[in-house]
Amino acid sequence: MFRSSVCLAALLLVAGLHVAPATGVTKPSRAKLTVEKLKEMQAKWSANRPKLRACRKEVRRKGLAGDDRWFYIADCMEKT
Repeated sequence: MFRSSVCLAALLLVAGLHVAPATGVTKPSRAKLTVEKLKEMQAKWSANRPKLRACRKEVRRKGLAGDDRWFYIADCMEKT
């Protein structure tokens, strides 16, 4: 009986520590922020199409994919 009481108390204590306070404000997910950031970057880059075309050509030449591709294009577009 004592063992089950101790286990129950420990379970309630752990459950109480993991309960997050409800603030009413939810943060958007990290993936959504990433997608929003990419859309924002593409909109800004579309204003300078010749430079974007040159950066994409470099990416294809280097064979970059995924995040590496986006980071390289971002760096390339910031250069003068």
